[in-house]
Amino acid sequence: MKKRALSSIIAFAVVLGLAVTAQAQSGWPVYGGDPGNTRYSTLTQINPGNVKNLRVAWVLQLGSLRSQESTPLVIGDTLFVTSSHGPKNVFAVDAKTGIVKWRYSPEVPAGIDQYACCDVNNRGVAYANGRVFVGRLDGALVALDAATGKEVWKTQVVDHTQGSVITSPPTLAKNLVVTGFGGGEYGARGYIVAYNQADGREVWRFYTVPGPGEPGNDSWKGDSWKYGGAVAWAIGSYDPSLNLIYYGTSNPGPWNAAVRGTDSSNYGQFTNLFSSSTVAIDADTGKLAWYYQSTPHDAWDYDGVNENVLADVEINGQKTPVLFKADRNGFFYVLNRKTGQLISAKLFATANWTSGMDMATGRPIEVPEKRPRLGFRAKDVCPSAIGNKNWMPMSYSPQTGLVYMPTLNICMDMNLAQVDYKRGAFYLGADFELGKWGPGGHLGEVIAWDPIKQQKVWGNTDDLPYLGGITTTASGLVFHGDIHGWFKALDAKTGQTLWKFMAGSGISAAPITYAIDGKQYVAVVSGRTFAIPPFFGKMGEQMVAASPEGGALFVFELPSP
Repeated sequence: MKKRALSSIIAFAVVLGLAVTAQAQSGWPVYGGDPGNTRYSTLTQINPGNVKNLRVAWVLQLGSLRSQESTPLVIGDTLFVTSSHGPKNVFAVDAKTGIVKWRYSPEVPAGIDQYACCDVNNRGVAYANGRVFVGRLDGALVALDAATGKEVWKTQVVDHTQGSVITSPPTLAKNLVVTGFGGGEYGARGYIVAYNQADGREVWRFYTVPGPGEPGNDSWKGDSWKYGGAVAWAIGSYDPSLNLIYYGTSNPGPWNAAVRGTDSSNYGQFTNLFSSSTVAIDADTGKLAWYYQSTPHDAWDYDGVNENVLADVEINGQKTPVLFKADRNGFFYVLNRKTGQLISAKLFATANWTSGMDMATGRPIEVPEKRPRLGFRAKDVCPSAIGNKNWMPMSYSPQTGLVYMPTLNICMDMNLAQVDYKRGAFYLGADFELGKWGPGGHLGEVIAWDPIKQQKVWGNTDDLPYLGGITTTASGLVFHGDIHGWFKALDAKTGQTLWKFMAGSGISAAPITYAIDGKQYVAVVSGRTFAIPPFFGKMGEQMVAASPEGGALFVFELPSP
């Protein structure tokens, strides 16, 4: 399972078509627009010439405030969207008018937010064969009848009282619905589990922290694997041609690296597999096909959960199936998604914890004084624990060959501390100040990145962090929001703002676009983050002051001729 690094220089690259990337489609059938999570739409009716004329078509109030992160799906003429708090509501609405067809409002245990590390958000649903699948904060996965909203089956994925909640939609592969869960900050032992879509029966389970006798268990000191984290709380990808499911895994638990290995950059065997990694899993068997660990023996909370974006590109004259990942640790990775081979890795934002990538080992070269340790406070470490990019998804446009991503420019001070495991409570073992301004004074930036040349093409800086997820279109547009509540359309080639709308509350969620009866729409959920700002001191106060809490879905259209 060890990864070999390619030392050859990439000389030439041309974007090629990929079965798992965006097809010519009018709906938005899956969270990332397609199973490869490109968030790219082939629709062109709304373009740089007329986007300035966008107006609100309709608005849906989601019935909850605080941390709205849902990406809607559009199947036929029905739009499915979730709210935060459970979700408190799952809506099916007429995608043209916003008229509600049904609403599913499950009972969620009171006080559940104490088990949700980073808010009571929900990022949406998955759809297949007339059923809507949704994960809940109480650790349940539910299948709903897409026509009525009635529960078809419910299964318990994990006990939420250990600090494990489900906030992201599951991944679909053949007849399976696959999910992970949260809990890296609570000492949960991670796993990814697949269920039969028809009846909710468990088909396979893959532990992201190996137990005794399993390959990788010796990468944990003693019995630290029992509370090792490495949970897959974010979004999965699927390549049907390879039949591989890709997930990123979180930080190991606890943050105090000395509990699970050495207290230094010389960690030896204690890499803590498969934390802060990308894992490729055979969809039929649940067996590990390959892995790549981006931050071995993580002591910074550099989760590896960010989305894996799949594309086919030409490298040195050869068509290559690749996986793009903008990691929290600051590296933009290009991997061969068939083999896990590292093709290239370059820093896309300010990151001083590392001096670069050792292409022979595929591991970052650490700067020892930037590693937090027991009794040693590492100062002005960039990025902070929130990373150079967080969960807000990026988009890959095969038209421009560029990746568009929301990035962060925040640094931190941190030292490690003694900690004991207590079920259902934070299991960190660290003292930190996370809200330190990065160089240049800006805290966020939307970047257009050439993934083959590994260089920035353009960037738009922002005064505050937490820029929203991104969607691109074949007409050359880039859509995203920000924490102030602005929803923007940019020129994909230059980054110029062509249009913006004030939604009234911060936008973290990624937008979608779809067409019905020949008319194109753009939709985005608004509702500022709530639980994250308190971690960031004065910076967090500015985030809260930027906009009030909210909870609404806005849908836009061009005026009729």
